Amino acid sequence: MPLTAFAINCSLKASGDKEKSSTDKIIADLLSALKPHGVKGEVVRALDHDIKPGVLSDMGKGDHWPKLREKIVAADIFILGLPIWMGQPSSVAKRVMERMDAFLDEADDKRRMPAAGKVALVAIVGNEDGAHHCHAECFQALNDVGFTIPANGGVYWVGEAMGDINYVDLQSPPEKVAGMIEMAASNAAHLAGLLKARAYTGVAK
Repeated sequence: MPLTAFAINCSLKASGDKEKSSTDKIIADLLSALKPHGVKGEVVRALDHDIKPGVLSDMGKGDHWPKLREKIVAADIFILGLPIWMGQPSSVAKRVMERMDAFLDEADDKRRMPAAGKVALVAIVGNEDGAHHCHAECFQALNDVGFTIPANGGVYWVGEAMGDINYVDLQSPPEKVAGMIEMAASNAAHLAGLLKARAYTGVAK
């Protein structure tokens, strides 16, 4: 069966920003790597939407999160894309993860959260080290709310400390980064296909 992917770019830049987004580029590279596996993808920029602070699925008037939430739970693969700032996942990514905290209280009669059976990938860029630390934070949060993390499900690129070259400035991804992206895409598509064909059974309350 065809698979779908939905990505949220948690850059600190909105779409109208003149400066190009490295996060956008690594997400695009990941979506391209998923295409040969029959996965159709969509990406949105978080800052193009008014995502209210909070831990509910709907924070009321003006909250754009409910529509984004629908896309997340409808997709087979969720991609969280983010830059590193001050050694941490971006504040935008943290807000996205906070909003998914609501999944903990939205389990069905078999205790399955809305993200049960969905695969999550995390794509990170930055000019400092810290990608592994940020992956650990994101994977823990995503797994807590029901996502399944595939083998080699984290992709990243970090440039020289204090450097001025960003991922978006590269002519092409370095060989090892390209290989990492291909492996993450392959494993994610494989796992998503298995879970779509045979969902988690859950447990009775």
